[in-house]
Amino acid sequence: MPFTEPEPKIFACRQSVELAEKIAEAYGEPLGKVSVETFSDGEFQPSFEESIRGGRVFLIGSTFPNSDNLMEMLLMIDAAKRASARHITAVMPYFGWARQDRKDKPRVPIAAKMVANLLQAAGATRIITMDLHADQIQGFFEKPVDHLFASTLFLPYIKKMNLENLSIASPDMGGSKRAYAYSKFLESDVVVCYKQRKKANIISHMELIGEVTGKNVVLVDDMVDTAGTLVKAAEVMMEKGALSVRAICTHPLLSGNATQRIEDSLLAELIVTDSIPLKYPCSKIKVVSAAALFADVMKRVHSNTSISSKFLM
Repeated sequence: MPFTEPEPKIFACRQSVELAEKIAEAYGEPLGKVSVETFSDGEFQPSFEESIRGGRVFLIGSTFPNSDNLMEMLLMIDAAKRASARHITAVMPYFGWARQDRKDKPRVPIAAKMVANLLQAAGATRIITMDLHADQIQGFFEKPVDHLFASTLFLPYIKKMNLENLSIASPDMGGSKRAYAYSKFLESDVVVCYKQRKKANIISHMELIGEVTGKNVVLVDDMVDTAGTLVKAAEVMMEKGALSVRAICTHPLLSGNATQRIEDSLLAELIVTDSIPLKYPCSKIKVVSAAALFADVMKRVHSNTSISSKFLM
């Protein structure tokens, strides 16, 4: 009797339950049952409450701080491997620790490479993620990586705004490639912010490369952490005659008082995805769900069909 691949099962790490429920609904499969036992010292043990033997499992969990979120994903992968799952796909809408993708000074780790090694050692057979901090992180894996771009969600959103005199901006030199890709699709001008830092998350000086006078500016970045760069960029651009400044950032880390900083800023709005759940409500933050995108790609992975149509840039 020929082997028929069973329908995959979808499970959620605790930090991404809300997004996983949306993905499972869009996929058309129920979210699988997982229980997590927590010991008095903080150690925890996830357990699948249904058989996954011989099948494909999708484990959904973003690995934003704290480190328990990464540890939970690793334990879920290991549990799936030991339960004899045939394919184990780690669906990580936000791939944490990605800012440490190289040695930028002596005696520091390359955390992104270490995390890639951990995921593979735990037993992941495939990774699905979105808007890595650096594209080359894909090369840290020996397993297939489906690197999705939130531009498939954001570009239609920008077009619907029908902004006149649109200009796409990068908040730093490192994001200029992303900004140019957006501008090419939207046929708009590009502005790049050149910033100098005293230390991490503290900007000492910012200059603009490009013209913003009379423009509706949209800043594009992969993540927003303290929001210091976005707020400063909005101030500088408005001072130089911009009509409005918006920001599009895939991953809303929003640490510390970032949400209040955005609320008090000159930004007209901040558009993010639900790769990370928002900590606090904010009238200026709009969320575009990535659930349908991930569900579609997961279906294509399971049926071994191309996902190239999902890449607008």
